[in-house]
Amino acid sequence: MTETTDNTTPTSDPTTTPEPTARQHLGYVLGRTLPTELHPWVVADTTGPGATRRYATRCLTPLIPILAGLLLIPGPWIIRTGMVLLLFLPFVYFLLALKSIYLRHRLVSHGLDPRLLNVHQQRRLDQQQASYESRYRSAP
Repeated sequence: MTETTDNTTPTSDPTTTPEPTARQHLGYVLGRTLPTELHPWVVADTTGPGATRRYATRCLTPLIPILAGLLLIPGPWIIRTGMVLLLFLPFVYFLLALKSIYLRHRLVSHGLDPRLLNVHQQRRLDQQQASYESRYRSAP
């Protein structure tokens, strides 16, 4: 249980977490695991503010050259645009649909608790419940 508490503390203060080197960061983007001392950074990266934006950027960046190449195929612009949209729209749909599964896998592959992914959401739900109970369920 103490591991979980150690892993959740860095999300509250992201300035104190050590960051990976450029080589380690490139390996992380390509799917490698980082050393144990960088686990707080992994937690902040997968659960912190902007995690969805970083995830989408990492997944969409390799797709851009392919889509640009499709736009260079000769033919009417409507056909070229249609080809790009037929690839891009389902890709983005499944990218967002599978976000939590991928981020959970990222945490598990680093040996971290996958429940860390829902820490911020659970905290918000607890605040809403406490607000509701204080407003509507006050003691008589």
